[in-house]
Amino acid sequence: MEIIKTKIPDLVIIKPSVFKDDRGYFFESYNKEKFLSEGIDQNFVQDNESKSMKGVLRGLHFQKPPFTQGKLVRVMQGAVLDVAVDLRKHSPTYGQWESIELTEDNKFMYWVPPGFAHGFVTLEDNTVFFYKCTNVYNSASEGSLRWDDPSLNIDWGNIKDPILSGKDKIAPLFDTFESPY
Repeated sequence: MEIIKTKIPDLVIIKPSVFKDDRGYFFESYNKEKFLSEGIDQNFVQDNESKSMKGVLRGLHFQKPPFTQGKLVRVMQGAVLDVAVDLRKHSPTYGQWESIELTEDNKFMYWVPPGFAHGFVTLEDNTVFFYKCTNVYNSASEGSLRWDDPSLNIDWGNIKDPILSGKDKIAPLFDTFESPY
């Protein structure tokens, strides 16, 4: 397993060791000891999975304290462009974002720590997205930001008119956001 640091502290890409042969492949998607040795000391309490057609954009979502969530995300089938935005107001990278393409072929995982907004757009039909969470979902604590916020200026690739949920269509802009982190 290889940990690849991003320009945003604590946000990392995890490249698992994949063992392939004529039968298929095997890899560890989570190993507590290895994660601890890389400084990811988290207790995962909830697993989530979604399936989406091409062009679906989910996000940018976050959970406010005391239900803040860290997420270990990966794609089991298909592909996404995954985005994380730093919402930690005392961070030198506050308001900055990073993205990575997660696919069933590259098997990369993305550790999105607590204090980040998270979202993804599906690049293929029937994309299955999986994530482990460090806290349970609480509807009263959920928050979101506009995916196309001009001050964040996120590069979502060639996506023009993504398929959005009702709440994602009306999410607030970053300029009006008061970070709880």
